Amino acid sequence: MKITLRDDVKEFDDGMSTLDIANSISEGLARMAVCGKIGDELVDLNMPIYDDCKLEIITNKSPEYAEVLRHSTAHVLAQAVKATFPTAKCWVGPATKDGFYYDFDFKTPITNEDLAVLEDEMNKIIKANFEIVRKEVSKSEAIKLMKSAGEPYKVELIEAIPGNEKITTYTQGDYTEVCRGPHIKSTGMIKAFKLTKISGAYLKGDSKNKMLTRIYGVVFDKKSEMEEYFKNLEEAMKRDHRKLGKELELFFFDETAPGMAYWLPKGFTMLNTLINYWRELHKKKGYYEFSAPQLNSSALWKTSGHWDHYKEDMFVLTDSDGNEQALKPMNCPNSIRIFESKTRSYKDLPLRLNDVDVIHRNEKSGQLNGLFRVRMFRQDDSHNFVSKEQIGSEIKNILKIADEIYKVFNLPYKLTLSTRPNDFMGEIETWNQAESELKEVLNEISGEGNYRINEGDGAFYGPKIDIKMQDCLGREWQMGTIQVDFQLPQRFNLSYIDKDGSKQMPIMIHRAILGSFERFIGIITEHFAGAFPTWLSPIQVKVISVSEKSAEYATSVSEKLEDNGIRVETDNSDERIGYKIRQAQLEKVPYMMILGENEMGKGNVSIRKRNGEEIKDLSFDEALKMINEDIKSKRV
Repeated sequence: MKITLRDDVKEFDDGMSTLDIANSISEGLARMAVCGKIGDELVDLNMPIYDDCKLEIITNKSPEYAEVLRHSTAHVLAQAVKATFPTAKCWVGPATKDGFYYDFDFKTPITNEDLAVLEDEMNKIIKANFEIVRKEVSKSEAIKLMKSAGEPYKVELIEAIPGNEKITTYTQGDYTEVCRGPHIKSTGMIKAFKLTKISGAYLKGDSKNKMLTRIYGVVFDKKSEMEEYFKNLEEAMKRDHRKLGKELELFFFDETAPGMAYWLPKGFTMLNTLINYWRELHKKKGYYEFSAPQLNSSALWKTSGHWDHYKEDMFVLTDSDGNEQALKPMNCPNSIRIFESKTRSYKDLPLRLNDVDVIHRNEKSGQLNGLFRVRMFRQDDSHNFVSKEQIGSEIKNILKIADEIYKVFNLPYKLTLSTRPNDFMGEIETWNQAESELKEVLNEISGEGNYRINEGDGAFYGPKIDIKMQDCLGREWQMGTIQVDFQLPQRFNLSYIDKDGSKQMPIMIHRAILGSFERFIGIITEHFAGAFPTWLSPIQVKVISVSEKSAEYATSVSEKLEDNGIRVETDNSDERIGYKIRQAQLEKVPYMMILGENEMGKGNVSIRKRNGEEIKDLSFDEALKMINEDIKSKRV
């Protein structure tokens, strides 16, 4: 058989495994090998290979290693649970983005205190360094094995497997589990792990089924990596935007309106400041802002296709005449209505229609998460109508705007291109042209090979570019998206008059850069830990009087700042000056003007910055110039 290893094609005997092939290359590679990767599928080191394929040998240096390590540690947890609580029944234990979990049915409920006992048992299993042995079995053998082990959920799982699908078991010590794999070579390869919490989880995720106990954990290749993880986790908890939102009096949530934020004056000021920045920037870039109805007849959503594919996530109402309507969950159909409200010419293209209207999505209550997942929000939306020939140049312009905005916040980001899925709609030639142009733009802007490609992950109506931002804790966030749409213009029969007088169908580009203003504020609240850049801070200067004697002077300075467009608060309270300064620091105000009898006598001000830097005896004009320069620079 022919095996492609990177760019090298080699001949091997049929039935050789990934480990055999690794050994044929070098003993060192075989020692480091963890599993193989054929196409997108991870396979066990010892699984025989019979067909020509492209093979990647995964080692503990490969990105995929974390998934294998996490899943193998979940098996060690299951073995520890069965040793400690023999009557427990196992369900499944997958790897997750940050670690792993395993679902169990315990006869007697366990508590967080039991996690330490399970960790001790897991450490014994790891110290024993059991070899993890893969074996192929028949369906009947697998069922018999799980019945004898008293695992009814596993039996149910096996019975649902199609008759011709291969079934494998993995054994470590006296514990055997039916599993697809792959796994690490032995339990001793696990170096650093921690069980983190327990929670309830319905069997198969269905609320009609029995509630099981889910045990979560994390695992790392090095102890130092685990220490760094928990350090970042602790820091993330301090930065939780829901906590800071209350403390800084920005926003809060109430049970009477789940998933819908109450924006307090300071938070609403910040939200409007961000929207105004976005608005002014897009106006300069040739965008036209509009506003449209919140409520549309079902006829509009049926034409767009949302009624068939998205109705469960919409808030549907019935008017007094019995007609169904829906609060808009997205803006695209309304943008289309604006486009078709008059005859369009090729001279109108690109036509960039943006809006910040409130939209509503009926998210499940269990998925709501502060500003990150809400039911009411404002998307930084635009729908750009272009000709086929303008796709590439328009995508380039959008990416330049995204780069400009992200640089303002000092946010690094990566680009991903998602290509034609199997269930695509439209002509393949149009898809090929669009994908080719997107790749050309990405190569020009990012450099060839500096962006990721998700083959087959595009929307059914067109390819897309996703923008993923990284915050100061290294967390990755899906932010902007740029989607090329061939279908909605066709469904609405859109057209424009071309140069030769013929009617042509425009291409529609859906794009959002921040994602939504609410979610973005949630993210940067955690990114900056509430210490926002001066231009965005709800209060830019806190004027603090040292005593009652300078209170009148402090009030006059505040008024002058307000007259110059600075957002200011005055603290003329009777508290000690140290307490006042501490309160301003807790509020994370960028500038404090501390005014006593000395400043009042000279008509000057003394400034203390958020970072602790002090500048004394400045004239008011000097201080105002310094603050204004900071605001205009939009520096972080």
